[in-house]
Amino acid sequence: MDAIETALIPRALDLGALAVRRALPAPKRQMVGPPLFFGRMGPPGFLPGRGPDVRPHPHIGLATASYHYRGRIHHRDSLGTDAGIEPGAVNWRVAGHGIIHSERSDNAIQTGPAPFFGVQTWAALPKDHEDRPATFQHAAAANLPLLMGGKNCA
Repeated sequence: MDAIETALIPRALDLGALAVRRALPAPKRQMVGPPLFFGRMGPPGFLPGRGPDVRPHPHIGLATASYHYRGRIHHRDSLGTDAGIEPGAVNWRVAGHGIIHSERSDNAIQTGPAPFFGVQTWAALPKDHEDRPATFQHAAAANLPLLMGGKNCA
């Protein structure tokens, strides 16, 4: 077992009606390259009438990529973005000098049981990009390559 230096145990964060467990940074791994967070989003599912509800909150000086395996979430932000993210799609947000956003369920999810699971990676922007304008990009699953066993299948 000499090869295992540190076991990372994710910490639960309260973001409203959405469980987020962040593995990095960890007490024994404060810095991972540039400041970097990696988290798992969601319980296995929501009961009818319930769904993800991440209240509006700000970000500055970082970029996030969100990927969903199950479920749908609705992103709105101070840039005027109003977009959903579904399984296989990626949302890429660069906060730059500042952005406020929320991620919530929409009526389609709230009418029945809603499975939900995704991951999110956060990275601090390099110093010379911290004050750049905020941006948001959505890549639909159909527009992303599919990799299986190290081979490009798309």
